[in-house]
Amino acid sequence: MESRAQCRQHSSVLTTPPPPPYTHPEMPLLGVLLWVPPPRSVSLQDGDSYCTPPQQEAGTSHVQWVSIGVTPQRRHLCHCVPPPHRLSHRGIPGKKCGTIILLAEELGNCRDVATLQFCANKLDKKDFFGKSDPFMVFYRSNEDGTFTICHKTEVMRNTLNPVWPAFAIPVRALCNGDYDRAIKVEVYDWDRDGSHDFIGEFTTSYRELARGQSQFNVYEVVNPRKKMKKKKYLNSGTVTLLSFAVESDHTFLDYIRGGTQINFTVAIDFTASNGNPSQSTSLHYLSPYQLNAYTMALRAVGEIIQDYDSDKMFPALGFGAKIPPDGRVSHEFPLNGDAANPSCSGIEGILEAYHRSLRSVQLYGPTNFAPVVNHVARSAAAVPDGSQYFVLLIITDGVISDMAQTKEAIVNAAKLPMSIIIVGVGQAEFDAMVELDGDDIRISSRGKVAERDIVQFVPFRDYTDRGGSQVLSMARLAKDVLAEIPEQFISYMKAHGIK
Repeated sequence: MESRAQCRQHSSVLTTPPPPPYTHPEMPLLGVLLWVPPPRSVSLQDGDSYCTPPQQEAGTSHVQWVSIGVTPQRRHLCHCVPPPHRLSHRGIPGKKCGTIILLAEELGNCRDVATLQFCANKLDKKDFFGKSDPFMVFYRSNEDGTFTICHKTEVMRNTLNPVWPAFAIPVRALCNGDYDRAIKVEVYDWDRDGSHDFIGEFTTSYRELARGQSQFNVYEVVNPRKKMKKKKYLNSGTVTLLSFAVESDHTFLDYIRGGTQINFTVAIDFTASNGNPSQSTSLHYLSPYQLNAYTMALRAVGEIIQDYDSDKMFPALGFGAKIPPDGRVSHEFPLNGDAANPSCSGIEGILEAYHRSLRSVQLYGPTNFAPVVNHVARSAAAVPDGSQYFVLLIITDGVISDMAQTKEAIVNAAKLPMSIIIVGVGQAEFDAMVELDGDDIRISSRGKVAERDIVQFVPFRDYTDRGGSQVLSMARLAKDVLAEIPEQFISYMKAHGIK
C-alpha cells in the first residue's frame, strides 16, 4: 500500500498541459467530467486527493480531467476542471464550473416493499381563495446525517383533511434496511408556479411505521419558524398512518431457483422474400464459410435461453412455406417433421432441423405471425400457475401480413405466462414490429388493451458489421434481445399473485 506522500504524487499530472483535443467548433466547452476510479496502487485516505491523467472517452471529442478527493466525511469530490488549452481562447479564464459530490453508500440486501397510506387533519390553510393543495415529501437519512428525497405523494386538491392514495416503496429506498434510521416527512401546499408553501414536518422511522395504524403513528406537523415566533403555537395539523403492509419483492432469479421452468420455442420465417436459399444473396443461404443471419440470431439468443431450461428440448416451428408431401402453405409446421412432438434437442438440434427444412420445403408466403403465437399461447394457457413460463422467439425478414390477427393474438396472450421476442433480419422496414413491441403505446385489438407488454423487437442489422456477415457483439445482441424478459416475467407473477 502506498503512503500518503506517494498518493499525492499522482496529482502532479495536472501540471503538464494536455495536447489539444479535437473539439467541434460549435460546441462550447466549459469543462467535462468522467469518473475514472483510482488505480489499485492508489490508496485514498482522509484529506488525500487523486487527479486522473487526461482521458479520452471512446466516441467523444473531449479530453477529460477529473480531480477526485476524499473529505473527512468520506465524500468523493470530483472537480470539473476546464482544460487549460481552452481557457486562452474561449473567453472564460478562471471560470469555476462547480463541484459534483458523489456520496456512496453500500445498499442493504433488503428486497421488501412497503405499502403505506396516510391521511391528514386540520392542515394550515395556505391558499388565499381556497384551502390548500397538500402533498408530502419523504426523505431517507444518509449515514452522514443529510437527507435524500425518496418519495413524493400525489397532490390532493383544495382540502385541509386529505386522504392520500396508498403507495408502494422499496424498504431499501426508504431506510436502506436500517429500521431505526430517521425518516423525515415534509408537508407542502402545491403551487402551480413551483413555489410550494411549506406547511410543516415530522420525523419517524421504519420501525415506528411498521406498527401500523395506532396511536404511535399519529404525527404532529410542525413548522419550526412558526413555533419559534408564536408561543401558543401547537402544530400545523396532524398526519395519521392509515395502513401499512410489507411483502418481499421477488426477482426473476428467485422464481427460477424456486423451480419455475422457462420453455423456449423458436419460429423461423420461410417466406420467399428471404431469397432463394441456394443463392448467396439469400438470408437463408448456407455458406460453408460463415453463418447466415438466422443462424447467428438463433445462436446468440438460444444459447442464453437454454440455460434456464432443464431438459434442453425446444419446439421449433416454421411459417410461410409450402411443405411436403402435398405442397400446401403452412404457417405452423414443425422443423423436425414431427407434428406430434416438434421439440429439438438443444440449439444444435434446432439448427439441424432448420437446415433439413431448407432442403425440403419451398419458400412461399405470406408472413403470418398469429398461428405460431397462438400455438405457444395454447401451451401457456395449460399452466397458468407460474410453474412454467413460455418464450417465443420469432426470426423474420419482412413486413407482417396478418397484423390485425397478430395483434389480437398478442392481446390474448398478454394474460398468459408468455413473452415474445421478434428478431428482424435483413434490410426491410420493421415499422409494424415496433408497433407490436408496445414500449411507447400498449397494443390493443377490438378495443381491448393488452394487460402487459410481452413483445420485444430487435433489428438484427444494428448488431452486425456493414456487410451483415458478422455479429459485432454476440453478448450485446443477447443482452438487448432478452432485456425485457425478467420484467415481463415478474409482471405476470405479480398480476396473478404468484409468490
